[in-house]
Amino acid sequence: MKNLIEQVKVNVRLQEGANVIEKVLVECYTDPGISTKKLARNIQLPVPVATAIKKELIKAGALIQGRGVYCTSEGMVFIEKEMGYGGLDKELYQKLMINNNDWKTELADILAILSKLFQSRPQVNVLTDQSKCTPETSLHRAILCLRAYALVGKQILCVGDDDLVSVSIGFLLKRLFPEKDYKKTMITVVDNDERFLQYIADVKVREGLLINYLNVDLRQPLPNYFHEQYDCFFTDPPYTLQGMELFTSRGITALKKEKGLPIFLSFAHKSPDYMLAFQREIVKMGLSLEEIIPDFNEYEGAQIIGNRGQMIILKTTEETTPKITSSFEDALYTGEIKQTIRTYQCKMCQQLILIGIQGDFPTIEKLKNQGCPNCSQHTFHFIHKKGNREDH
Repeated sequence: MKNLIEQVKVNVRLQEGANVIEKVLVECYTDPGISTKKLARNIQLPVPVATAIKKELIKAGALIQGRGVYCTSEGMVFIEKEMGYGGLDKELYQKLMINNNDWKTELADILAILSKLFQSRPQVNVLTDQSKCTPETSLHRAILCLRAYALVGKQILCVGDDDLVSVSIGFLLKRLFPEKDYKKTMITVVDNDERFLQYIADVKVREGLLINYLNVDLRQPLPNYFHEQYDCFFTDPPYTLQGMELFTSRGITALKKEKGLPIFLSFAHKSPDYMLAFQREIVKMGLSLEEIIPDFNEYEGAQIIGNRGQMIILKTTEETTPKITSSFEDALYTGEIKQTIRTYQCKMCQQLILIGIQGDFPTIEKLKNQGCPNCSQHTFHFIHKKGNREDH
């Protein structure tokens, strides 16, 4: 049954992507006897589509229809061995999948551990827009990953991880799999802050967590062995348009070439004009906007963003492609952008435009929203940057 998912995908001609087939199997495995209507509702599919997938899985010998839908013994083996659900605490899983805040009670012991660990993590570097999210926020992100069916048996990437999401996911896996049979799941962190990487490494060894980590300068392209390997990624990039574009592009490069893969992007609350430019760049990368959750992220001592930030859930499509694939030389962090004049060139008419407090436009968002003053198109090349002090 190793090619089960691909066979069903071809037979049903799914527009949603192959991962919805996995969701059907998981729902039938964790909730034996589930009705087709409930199945469709849980995975947010039209009933006819869920029914078509179910019928194909029955033909393949993975499911059986009785008073509800059940997994066959062959289906159980596939889900447990190939998909990584063997040894799952189904009762806890079902509780955590309900979209409420009861997880804080269920996982109170993990929150207590994380609270102590978070107190000892390295100090943030404000020059690189770092800020500390709370233990509750970090664990809530892990829960979000679980509810998106993007955790168990998956390859998960953290593009930067000063919020220790990798650690929270690691502890959640330990609770979900009491016998520690979760080796199909792997968490990877790419970051260039050696302090946080060392801290994650120490926690990994001490707590027995399955986390890989690598010191990577995200201004440079990811190594080839990272390409098209991952099922989802988390990122809390610098709160600039350039930071979002860079971190998201690097994550897209690492994602498998499949539709419907989730991206968990944390970002500050911004003005409508700023978010218009933000969403325009998201669309240019071929990503669909699944959900925006205001005030999802809570940070310690981040008064400049009101201690709160939004969680933006994106999904890949057939058109998903990274905007930035080469080295990145533009200003990236808030402090850099405020202190520099940057030159952009219109891709259509080649006009040069200065961006900065003393430039033609104060921000790149303003330029992209308004368009080129010469030809009105909205796509530009970064040429170079120059410090304001040098301009005086």
